[in-house]
Amino acid sequence: MIHALVFLLSLIGFGCLALAMERHQRDLLKRALAAASSRRLRIAGTAMLVLGFALCVAARGLGLGLAEFSGHTSVAAGLLVVAMAFHLRPRS
Repeated sequence: MIHALVFLLSLIGFGCLALAMERHQRDLLKRALAAASSRRLRIAGTAMLVLGFALCVAARGLGLGLAEFSGHTSVAAGLLVVAMAFHLRPRS
């Protein structure tokens, strides 16, 4: 259960961090968000990743928790990159 929760937190965290970037806002939303909204997205994304890290370390200890967190974040970031590339690919 902890794996699904940490993976979900990582995915949401990276999604928030991606949407905090003006380039991705223009690509996905077709407009730039206000600076305050971008700041809130960065804070939320960072908080999600920190919470996921804390859950992994609390459940498995520092060594194994750090390794599991690294795996979850790698898969979540890769999935987000593929999803964004698929969404933004030219339509023909």
